[in-house]
Amino acid sequence: MKKFIRYLFLFIPFAIMTYLLLIFIWGSCIPQRYRFNLIYGRAWGGYTYTRLQEIKNANNVDILFLGSSHTYRGFDTRLFANANFTSFNLGTTSQTPIQAELLLHRYLKHINPKMAIFEIYPEIFTSDGVESSVDIIGNSKNDPEALKMAIKINNIKTYNTLLYSYMKDFLYPEISNPEPVQTGYDTYISGGYVERKVEYFKHLNYPNAEWIYNQKQFDSFEKVCALLKSENIRIILIYAPITPSLYNSYTNQKEFDKKMSGYGDYYNFNEIIHLDDSLYFYDADHLNQKGVEIFNKKIIEVVLNNQETNGLK
Repeated sequence: MKKFIRYLFLFIPFAIMTYLLLIFIWGSCIPQRYRFNLIYGRAWGGYTYTRLQEIKNANNVDILFLGSSHTYRGFDTRLFANANFTSFNLGTTSQTPIQAELLLHRYLKHINPKMAIFEIYPEIFTSDGVESSVDIIGNSKNDPEALKMAIKINNIKTYNTLLYSYMKDFLYPEISNPEPVQTGYDTYISGGYVERKVEYFKHLNYPNAEWIYNQKQFDSFEKVCALLKSENIRIILIYAPITPSLYNSYTNQKEFDKKMSGYGDYYNFNEIIHLDDSLYFYDADHLNQKGVEIFNKKIIEVVLNNQETNGLK
């Protein structure tokens, strides 16, 4: 038995080193389409890399925006600047509360906002958070907060991507991959916003569905709210417009509204403004630039300038 235990203790570090070596070789030499459990990419869409580089030079803003692509494609920092509000858009691809918590621990003290606007599309509370985790891991230098995030998500893709990223950060700390300002239909705007070339969506009908939530996301969401409140930062929760046909297909929207209203100032803009599917969206749940301008103008009127609204607050 003693011999077995001794060999076991010798084998464990060997196995760990072998696994790390294989992760590095796999990530460095095998094309992404074959790396099902290791998803690493830098500057490959959504402008997360550029945004996380730019935030280092942003501080003392009026508004910090948090959330998924609805955020970085939905809150145009130029429009808020025109209304005399400085802002930074810290939305990232598929960002869930788990990733928002990580980003706030990293950057909140530095950016020091007066207000945080968190776009809370119900789908982010149904997510396992894997897609957003590998996006942030691949586009930033990782720290202990990234490990905490990986443990919360507890998925092999996130663990492998984080291990590979730690090794890349150690071996190649100075490598950067600047993104072009314009890629395809997208243009990066200083302050974190991504403007998309105006496209139009064709109306579709959707079968009835129901949001099924992941409790881990609500746990992190409550920590995000508590962190912001502890720093005396006003929290505004906003449900950005999606196409009316998609919005009306979900049978438990009212339950979501009730739950969010319990966390503070909550505005469901699907009830405040009514935008045509075919004129103001480029897909089922993202506004085109014309829609963004109407949406942002209404936020400035209703939320920031405190005008009355007959919609849900």
